[in-house]
Amino acid sequence: MRDSASEIAEIRDAVHLCIDMQNIFAPGGLWATPWMERVLPTIISMVERCEARTIFTRFVTPENPQDRPGQWQSYFRHWHQATRRHLPPSALELVPVLNRFVPPASLIDKPAYSAFSNPGLARLLIEKNVGTIVVSGAETDVCVLSTVMSAVDLGFRIVIVEDALCSSSDVGHDALMTMYRTRFHGQVDLVTAEELAEFWRE
Repeated sequence: MRDSASEIAEIRDAVHLCIDMQNIFAPGGLWATPWMERVLPTIISMVERCEARTIFTRFVTPENPQDRPGQWQSYFRHWHQATRRHLPPSALELVPVLNRFVPPASLIDKPAYSAFSNPGLARLLIEKNVGTIVVSGAETDVCVLSTVMSAVDLGFRIVIVEDALCSSSDVGHDALMTMYRTRFHGQVDLVTAEELAEFWRE
């Protein structure tokens, strides 16, 4: 629990945005993120509390490297086995324990790191009158980071659930947690899943 000096404001008009919890990042996947299994129970409990206000994203790779602009082409030439020409379609699906929530949860596919690289996400949030985005998922220091920065630029309040994030880099994860605490006060709040249940009033 927080002391009164660090207590965050109540969370209202919010959605839970769960980033890229896909088979490709699960154990045995091409881009396996070792922490995923550890945070999955926490994410499941969050989704169960707000299924209709959960949005899952999927990072969808191109069919071929040349289908993406600029530096993405060299990236996917290096990771050619991650292109859809070589990747089993199931690799880009949500992990089964989360996929069962769609619907009522929503699903947004994105071509790049930020969830907002799909313009449909911003439109959906506006339609839902969302002011706060509760963030979970993978990876802390790549797609989650990019999504958070995009959301800050768009004026959303961000609530990051620390024990519902996973990364393949402890150093990267810890650095981002420090950055949010020291550089984004007033725009980004860090909470635990237990605290989220206390502060989210919807």
